[in-house]
Amino acid sequence: MIDLFRERIVDTGRLPLFGFFAAFIVTFVLTRVNVRLIRANVRWWFRNVTAGDLHIHHVVFGVVLMLVGGVSSLAVPDPYVGLDLISAVIFGMGSALVLDEFALILHLSDVYWTEKGRASLDAVFVAIAVTGLLLLGIRPLGFEGIAPDPGTSALTGVYVTSLVINLALAVITLLKGKIWTGLIGLFVPALLIVGAIRVARPGSPWSRWRYVPGSRKYLRAVRNEKRFRRPLIRAKIWVQEFIAGRHDLIPPELLQRRNAAERARRRKIARAQRKATTRAQRRAVSRSRRRSGPKARSRRSKTDG
Repeated sequence: MIDLFRERIVDTGRLPLFGFFAAFIVTFVLTRVNVRLIRANVRWWFRNVTAGDLHIHHVVFGVVLMLVGGVSSLAVPDPYVGLDLISAVIFGMGSALVLDEFALILHLSDVYWTEKGRASLDAVFVAIAVTGLLLLGIRPLGFEGIAPDPGTSALTGVYVTSLVINLALAVITLLKGKIWTGLIGLFVPALLIVGAIRVARPGSPWSRWRYVPGSRKYLRAVRNEKRFRRPLIRAKIWVQEFIAGRHDLIPPELLQRRNAAERARRRKIARAQRKATTRAQRRAVSRSRRRSGPKARSRRSKTDG
């Protein structure tokens, strides 16, 4: 095992990437354990980091660690592999903290324990999958062991052509709403062919542009979504909740905020309705006065006559 590690990781120059990969996974797991214990309000565990009434999310610490690790890796000379490894580990720790709150950055709202918070886990899984493939030596958008050679025009042409074709298939696959197939297909081009040929997902840009609602392709896409995609999504959600906890159980602090916001919204609607009722009453009174004005004058003129 040690010889295999030295042969596949150390000798190929992937030791910093391995340090990043291991630090990313360990930090993500420890972070999720920490937040789940905080959510469970365990007495002997830590609490959220706050400064007064301000809750400091761990994405802040992640940004700092990413900055330290990234700048350190650029400043360290090439021969110092150990320092490169330390920089990669620090960068991996920061990346895990940032991607664990990717949904917060995406929505600019504290959606960590809501349905939208699952976007963070999707980002983490994508990062782990892509980094793992890179660690195995699989090249994106190319063939293993083939590189453009300025002295061999034929080989260069084959490489560039395959690169363009794979990139085009990846774009088509992503437009069809198949994110995982498109990303993993960058490393395994055969998946891009399958993703580009098969029908798009119903809500994807490709479906909106090219499938007429009620058409044969659209109905086929809806049928495939129900038959194949939804069971996979349920399985993915089960794995996500097993690792990171349920996201449909709203914590008490978010529930209080939601209830307060709902009460404020209802008060606002009630004020608007009262104002509208008052305006309607005033308009009715003014209309009745205008109508009664000519009638009163005509009655007075008849009486005077």
